[in-house]
Amino acid sequence: MTDEAFMCAALELARKGEGAVNPNPLVGAVVVKDGVVVGRGYHQRYGGPHAEISALANAGKDASGATMYVTLEPCCHHGQTLPCTQQIIAAKIRRVVVACRDPNPLVNGKGIAGLREAGIEVTEGVLEEDARCTNEVFFKFITTGRPYVHLKLATSLDGKIATRTGDSKWITGKAARAEAHRLRRKYSAVLVGVGTVIADDPRLTVRHVSGRNPIRLVLDAEGAIPLAATLLQDGGPITVVTSAMPEEKEQALHALGAEVLRLPGEKDRVDLPALLEYLGEKRVDSVLVEGGSTTAASFLEARLIDKVSFLVAPILLGGRDAVSAVGGIGAECISNAIPLQHVSVKRLGEDIAIIGYPVWTKHTQS
Repeated sequence: MTDEAFMCAALELARKGEGAVNPNPLVGAVVVKDGVVVGRGYHQRYGGPHAEISALANAGKDASGATMYVTLEPCCHHGQTLPCTQQIIAAKIRRVVVACRDPNPLVNGKGIAGLREAGIEVTEGVLEEDARCTNEVFFKFITTGRPYVHLKLATSLDGKIATRTGDSKWITGKAARAEAHRLRRKYSAVLVGVGTVIADDPRLTVRHVSGRNPIRLVLDAEGAIPLAATLLQDGGPITVVTSAMPEEKEQALHALGAEVLRLPGEKDRVDLPALLEYLGEKRVDSVLVEGGSTTAASFLEARLIDKVSFLVAPILLGGRDAVSAVGGIGAECISNAIPLQHVSVKRLGEDIAIIGYPVWTKHTQS
């Protein structure tokens, strides 16, 4: 097998940690000796052993003289665990193959340098782009201190998220809904506008797949959230973000166990950059924005979206009064549209997912 094949196996292991290690990176490692995998490991939970340490423990004495494939540069600093570089050196690994460097300022090349100084051969850049994609959330958070923001919308083929009467359940099928819940499991927080709460009464929990629930955020500038909303009744943590909510409504929400976060902003709009700054300070590394139309437009107009996923059903809703996926003023001309790059498409039952990354230029949405 080639370096690429062994690194591919390490990347598959890394992804098994999705939703359990935030705000740490997803890391997988395999130990190979004489062409045979003798040890496997991945970062399973925040605060738990790193992938390299688990792989070394799994390999035991076979680690001596072996090659380790790891999806992210091994750490060289003391955190909640001992530096991985020290333990790799102690295990007498002969060669380390690294997919990409760790942009954490505490590492960023220092781990690789330490291994080389110890006489270990290091190869860099094997499946680097795949590794960067796997850790796109971590890379954004560790370099900016702000959460990675992913906009996910379920739409009809003609770009609608609800009919003219507001009916939206269910536009997409079971496979697409399971995909949406996998995304909820992956991200630290899920966010909707109060209009979605009023129209759909969502729970915003993980149900169709196994995994932990994200932090639930509702944008509600003026305090319109119904006190009977399901997400206020289930006992789970919920934060309502506001700029002009009446004090009596805030007290009523507190009585239901909800947190109210007051941020600056206009009467009918929350300051979204201030929200992301606050979440970053709380070490919330990622936010899944699920709508609705006005909320999607607000994030896009503020250029705060890092990734877009449209789950598209092969149905046509039609009607000028049906709810468009993205509201707001919109682009004045085609040259002001928001282009996507690195676009991929995958089948989800009868539906399709279109995934891409916005390209922000000085002309976009101007």
